[in-house]
Amino acid sequence: MKFKSNTTMTQILDKLFKVYAERVPDVKKITNAMLTEGIISSQNDIINDHIAFRTMGVRYLGITSFEKIFLSHGYVRRDFYHFEEKKLDAFWYQPPTPDLPRIFISELKVDTLSKECQRVIKSYTKSITSDPVDVLDLNDPKKVANYFQTPLWKLPSLKDYELLLAESEYAAWVIYNRYYLNHYTISVHDLPQPYNKLESFNLFLEKIGIKLNTSGGLIKTSYDKLLRQSSSVANTITASFSNKERKIIAGSYVEFAERSPLPEFIHLSPLKLKRKHRREGFETANADRIFESTFTSQLKK
Repeated sequence: MKFKSNTTMTQILDKLFKVYAERVPDVKKITNAMLTEGIISSQNDIINDHIAFRTMGVRYLGITSFEKIFLSHGYVRRDFYHFEEKKLDAFWYQPPTPDLPRIFISELKVDTLSKECQRVIKSYTKSITSDPVDVLDLNDPKKVANYFQTPLWKLPSLKDYELLLAESEYAAWVIYNRYYLNHYTISVHDLPQPYNKLESFNLFLEKIGIKLNTSGGLIKTSYDKLLRQSSSVANTITASFSNKERKIIAGSYVEFAERSPLPEFIHLSPLKLKRKHRREGFETANADRIFESTFTSQLKK
C-alpha cells in the first residue's frame, strides 16, 4: 500500500504488512491475480480500509495497553462495540490522515469465561507485571513493529490450546498467534468497475480459488445497507507447541469492504467521492461474523 507521507506510523505499518503477507499466502495470491486481471497496475493501487488486532482482556494488556501505540501517533478512539456471545469488546480508531487505515482492536473479556479457561489464560499472562507498552519507544518504528511479533508469554501447550479452543476460538487464536496482524482489508469501492461491488469482487476471488467466509452469508450487510463486508477463510499455519506437538491451526486472513456514500453525498460523481463522504465506522453484526474467519467451522468447509 502506498502512503502519501513517510512517518513513524507508516513505517510501522509497512513492517507489519511485510510479516503479515509472508504468513498469509492469500495476500500475494489476490494481489498477483488483481495485477494479471488488470484491476490494479501495482500493489500501491490497493487502498487499505482497516487493519485489525486481537487482545486478551487481562491486567496490563488488552485494549487499554494496545491502543497507546496508535493514540500516540494521532489516531482517535471512536465507537465501542460489544459481542455478547463471543465475550468480546472492541473499539475502532480514526487515523490522523486519510491515507492511513482505520484500526479495529478487540479484546476478550477473560473474566467472563469458565474458571478453567481463566486459569489457563492467566497461567500464561501472570508473568506480565506491568504494561509492556509503557517501556516501548513508540517513536522507533523497528522496535514497535518488533513488539507485534514478540511473545509476551510462553508458548502454550497443545492441551491448553485445545481446552481454550473448545470454549473460545478467539482465546485459542490469541494464546498462540498473540499480536500478529489479524487481517487487512481491501477497499473494494475504490477499485474500478465492476470490481467496486462485492458481488463482482467475490466472484473474482472464488474464480482464483480464495475460500470465503460463509457465516452470515458471503456478504455481511449493515442495518443501514451502507457497509458491506466479506472475508477470506484464514490461511492455516502449522503450529509447534511447548510439548513439541504440532497442529494445523488458523492464522490470519484478508477482508474486503464496500462503503457506500452517505445519503447527503449520493449526488457526487464517483471521481469526487472521498473517504469523508462514505459510511464510516463498523457494524457489530457484520464484525461478529467476520470474527469467524478463523473459526474451525469455516476452516473445515
